[in-house]
Amino acid sequence: MSIPTYSQQSSEQKQPEKKWFEKISLRGYTQIRYNRLLETNSSLKCEQCDRSIGENGGFFIRRARLIFSGQVSDNVFIYIQPDLASTSGDLHFAQLRDAYFDLSIDSLREFRFRVGQSKIPYGYENLQSSQNRLPLDRADATNSALPNERDLGVMFYWAPAATRKLYGDLVNKGLKGTGDYGVFGFGVYNGQTANKPEANNDPYIVARLSYPIEIGDQLIEPGIQGYTGKIVPLSTTAGVVKGASYLDDRTAVSISLSPKPIGFLAEYNWGHGPRFQAARDTTEKNRVESSTIEGGFATLYYKLDVAGQHFLPFVRAQYFKGGKKQELDARYYDMKELEMGVEWQLFSSFELTASYAMSERNTSDAAKITNNQKGNFLRLQAQFNY
Repeated sequence: MSIPTYSQQSSEQKQPEKKWFEKISLRGYTQIRYNRLLETNSSLKCEQCDRSIGENGGFFIRRARLIFSGQVSDNVFIYIQPDLASTSGDLHFAQLRDAYFDLSIDSLREFRFRVGQSKIPYGYENLQSSQNRLPLDRADATNSALPNERDLGVMFYWAPAATRKLYGDLVNKGLKGTGDYGVFGFGVYNGQTANKPEANNDPYIVARLSYPIEIGDQLIEPGIQGYTGKIVPLSTTAGVVKGASYLDDRTAVSISLSPKPIGFLAEYNWGHGPRFQAARDTTEKNRVESSTIEGGFATLYYKLDVAGQHFLPFVRAQYFKGGKKQELDARYYDMKELEMGVEWQLFSSFELTASYAMSERNTSDAAKITNNQKGNFLRLQAQFNY
């Protein structure tokens, strides 16, 4: 009979279980931008995008995120993300972005309930972290459905364990994935957008189905998603006629091709929502009415590895027509934009992106019934990952 060695005896001893706070990791990223190079029209702005675009813009901290996350027990995962560079008039105040808790109901964590403030499963680009996305801002058409991409509610996600690992690999290998939002997602949420109090008794319902398909070395992920609810207008000018609430529903289709080395992402959505309608004559008043919404985008990009560094040139075309429920008077938009640029990943903790945009934004609200702006500008972003 052999006698176990000391090292064997030590390895067989039960290791003390980590305390919950020892299971939490801390990471984050910061983005610093300058948007006014080669600018042709300082009146061209984008409230939904980067508010430092255009007149009186300058150097700008777009995001400064800290992420606390960890599997604190076999069945509970936590994720808390504040942003230290939120803006609302004044600059750089702290605001909560995510605070959610995943409750797994099986040992493989294939079935999860997500409770708290989190991203709503609608749209591929919406779910993509800004740390991973190539264009500097999300597309108007899909992001106008969910400003800040988040809300308070309860989500259910399902995905096989192997697929969950694949979702993680797409992000870890720099292949511009979304992260793990399941093959199937379903949930209910407030609907007034993130960090806004609920304003009625009508919760929203959302569902998403998206499945990655491996074809040789390529990975294609088609998806379909939709939501429905009733929105209370967030802000209106005095004298503008508005209803108590409006139907807010959309359906979107997505297709993603991971960059091996060519990548492609396209989405299109359509539905209904509130929009500003100017008075047609002196007998009428300006009003917010229910109307149709449609628009989408297509992004083509390429992953080029040179001497241990990564370059990702890209081009994106987008189009949107309809009202933006989060803006004053549910401001009406008819916009088109072409953006082209390159992301240069010098090393894992630093990226530099240059992007040139050719944009046309025609809007209407009570302050400016007709506000048609067209122009070009070059943008630079330094991103620090830590």
